[in-house]
Amino acid sequence: MKRKLRKLMTPFEAFLTWEAGSGVILLASAIVALVIANSPLGPAYEHLLHTELGIGSGDWRLSMSLVHWVNDGLMTVFFFVIGLEIKREFLYGELRTKSAMVLPVCAALGGMIVPALLYSLINLGAPTAGGWGIPMATDIAFALGIMTLAAGSAPVGLVVFLTALAIVDDLGAIIVIALFYSSDVSLAALGIGLAFLAGAFVLSRLRVQALPAYLVLGLGAWLAFLASGIHPTIAGVVLGCAIPATASLDDDVLHDEAHPKEAGHHGSLLHRLEEALEPWSAYVIMPIFALGNAGVSISGASLDFTSPLFLGIAAGLVIGKPLGIYGSVRILTKITGAPLPGGASPGQALSAGTLGGIGFTMSIFIATLAFPEAETLAAAKLSILVSSVVAGVLGAVMFQVVKK
Repeated sequence: MKRKLRKLMTPFEAFLTWEAGSGVILLASAIVALVIANSPLGPAYEHLLHTELGIGSGDWRLSMSLVHWVNDGLMTVFFFVIGLEIKREFLYGELRTKSAMVLPVCAALGGMIVPALLYSLINLGAPTAGGWGIPMATDIAFALGIMTLAAGSAPVGLVVFLTALAIVDDLGAIIVIALFYSSDVSLAALGIGLAFLAGAFVLSRLRVQALPAYLVLGLGAWLAFLASGIHPTIAGVVLGCAIPATASLDDDVLHDEAHPKEAGHHGSLLHRLEEALEPWSAYVIMPIFALGNAGVSISGASLDFTSPLFLGIAAGLVIGKPLGIYGSVRILTKITGAPLPGGASPGQALSAGTLGGIGFTMSIFIATLAFPEAETLAAAKLSILVSSVVAGVLGAVMFQVVKK
């Protein structure tokens, strides 16, 4: 019985371990991509990314470039895992009660609104004004990885807070992508996609645990969203939220009056999928995304450190993120009289907010949607990489200074 109860803690602990550990591989993948793109292999690298790959035949053939298969296909699995994480956190994790939800949700909102406003003000009237969503994102893998390495003495509650904040941040980014970075929407195709997803929710309501049924509905929704103009990764995250989070409880668990819901969750399809897919998402999909998207030719990107694009992204991630996150936390704790997350000091809370400025994965993903022009996209990617490195180094140094 005790062994089973200990297992109830593994979803969050495993999630934390996978995300923190994947930051190193993610960084290595980005460096490899940059080196290749700026070496004699650069042209071959670009040719490979834009090689057309198709499945099916005739009218039923679907063909996209390799980089689009990564961004529209493989990343759908990544977003599906995010959907699972969001549902688990709201049902059983750090966001399951209103009191626990308020602080990370408000901090995440502040950490999205302030960077977007800074970017918009700097790029007001410029051709790059549409990239306001880029500095809103936080890369949870990098942020937790650096926090684990540089802030081993940080309160556990602060780590949990940053994790919950990043999950809410992901949810906000998904909403932004769905509402503002989709074009030429086909209502008919969208309706078909939503019907498939509605079917998944009906199955979940009936506690159907058959994975093939959800896969069929998810594939149908993905194809429909791809045809609708809404980014198909949105189908992934919604499907993740539809996966059932409860299961039949065995006799031992039924006698556990303290944690009946969590025990039921442990045997659910959601738990099993998250446990199976999290390492693939962290150690395979995200590095492949980095290999396919972080390779930017520095000579061809024409990065101007005085351009509105660079200044907007840098100001949003390096200044706007910590200002929005820490400012929201301080205002809320002053009003309510509640302590900082985990009993952290103001310096530790500000340092954690600074690590929130590591955009990387989601920021690059939004940049690919905001800027179809190759030169502008390359400059945006370099701006994201530089700003994320600055935010990460700054956050790590701040933690060390606070510790001393």
